Amino acid sequence: MALYEHIFLARQDVSAQQVEELTTALTEILTANGGKVTKNEYWGLKGLSYRIRKNRKAHYSLMNIDAPATAVAEMERQMRINEDILRFLTVRMDELEEGPSAMMQKRDRDDRPDRGGDRRPRRF
Repeated sequence: MALYEHIFLARQDVSAQQVEELTTALTEILTANGGKVTKNEYWGLKGLSYRIRKNRKAHYSLMNIDAPATAVAEMERQMRINEDILRFLTVRMDELEEGPSAMMQKRDRDDRPDRGGDRRPRRF
C-alpha cells in the first residue's frame, strides 16, 4: 500500500467537534476500502491568506494515511461532495514522518538560532 499525507481545511463556522467527527468519517471510509490512518492531528482554527468561499479562517487537519489509491480516491470523492470542506491536498510520500508535525512542535524564542549582530536600536 502507498503512504499519503493528507491535509484538509474545514469551514470556520463548524465547531472543532464537528471537524473531529468529519475526520472519523473519513477514517471509516479509508478503513472500509482497505486502508488505515496512522496519525491524525488537528491544527486548529487559523487565518487564510485569501478568502475561500467567503471564509477568512479555516480549521486545519492533517492525516497520515497508509492505503491503496482506490481508497484515497473514494475519500477525495466524498470530500468534494461535502460542503463543510473548503480545500484538501493529498501528497504521496516515500515514508511518513514520525512524531508531531512541524505545526504541532512548540518553538520558543530560545530555540531559534542567533542571527548575530547588534541588538541595540539603530538611529539614523
